[in-house]
Amino acid sequence: MNHTQPEAADLLAAARRLGPLIRDRRDESERDRRLPASVLSAMHEARLFRMYVPVEYGGLETDPITSIASRRGRRGGGRRHCMEPDDRRDLWILGSVLAGGRRARNLRQYRCGCCRWLAPERIAHAAAGGYRVSGRWAFASGIDHCAWWNGGCVVYEDGAPRPTETGTPQTVLVFFPATGGERIDTWDTGGLRGTGSHDYAVRDLFVPAERAFAFDASPRVPGLLYRLPCQALLDNAMAAIPLGIARTAIDTLIELAATKRPGRSDQPLAERLTVQAEVGRAEALYRSGRAFLYDSVDESWAAVQAGRKIEITQLAMLRLARTHAVQAAVQAIDLMYTAAGGSSVYTHNLLERCFRDAHTVTQHVSMNPANYQASGRVILGLGPDRPLYRL
Repeated sequence: MNHTQPEAADLLAAARRLGPLIRDRRDESERDRRLPASVLSAMHEARLFRMYVPVEYGGLETDPITSIASRRGRRGGGRRHCMEPDDRRDLWILGSVLAGGRRARNLRQYRCGCCRWLAPERIAHAAAGGYRVSGRWAFASGIDHCAWWNGGCVVYEDGAPRPTETGTPQTVLVFFPATGGERIDTWDTGGLRGTGSHDYAVRDLFVPAERAFAFDASPRVPGLLYRLPCQALLDNAMAAIPLGIARTAIDTLIELAATKRPGRSDQPLAERLTVQAEVGRAEALYRSGRAFLYDSVDESWAAVQAGRKIEITQLAMLRLARTHAVQAAVQAIDLMYTAAGGSSVYTHNLLERCFRDAHTVTQHVSMNPANYQASGRVILGLGPDRPLYRL
């Protein structure tokens, strides 16, 4: 295996080179509700799936700024359909090797699905040498090309939740081969269709203890990257996706406005004062959302590099920045969708897909506007109202 570490600029260039292929395959992705095999293969060859994997396991340990930049598509259209699910899977590859301490000979062998939120019916019954797991999870992006899946569970012992030292139920993230679970075809959606985020389930499946770890477990490798909260790494990357959609929407409207003459007008759309103002607003929204996200990620990364603990205020700002990036991007997209007029409702117009995908992103629990409240509590000095690893 080649362990040569590429420069950040090389990774970004590799991601950009995938643009034409992804654009050519975006209709296939939409139709088949999954990442096309050709795109998946190209991303493997570009080593994009290894950015969060430890160097000692053949990964790149890419800094978080480069990581989110590589996910933020520009004029890519379909790029947003493929980057998000596989970025998520890479994070859980990391979780697998950290939990089990095993050396991955073939990173493709360790592709994993995404962890879903805990619920009482997702149970890991303590057993000799591991757990007997039963449950059903939703929104498993990229599951169709995953060899390993995982899920969050409440640990049960003697018929009741096993308490932690604080009295709350113990929780674990369990990993298991895809062959041990059932993929349930549920992903028939308006937006983000190409992510293939189907449901999945297991029933009384034995999972060895070495394939389970606590959500707040300490990392088992020394890299600075793994001192960042695991959930923050995942959500920071996800927040870059709607920014890429917004960039595409703005550029699409600019291109359209140069030639489109609405109604009986003999002037192109670009000459309309209202359109000029909306493009200006959209650009400001996009750039402000991007700047706040990058600034917050950079601040937390600087703290880690300096050996400082990431304080609760920084965690709150990361959540606030992610939420604002998504909301600002959606506002920018809505402006461009409206400015384009009636042509934006047709599926051949990229703005139609931008609109659908962006509004689907807002329904993710980590990107919902309700998260303004979670950060606001901390800013007001009231403290968080949820576990730190979920903040």
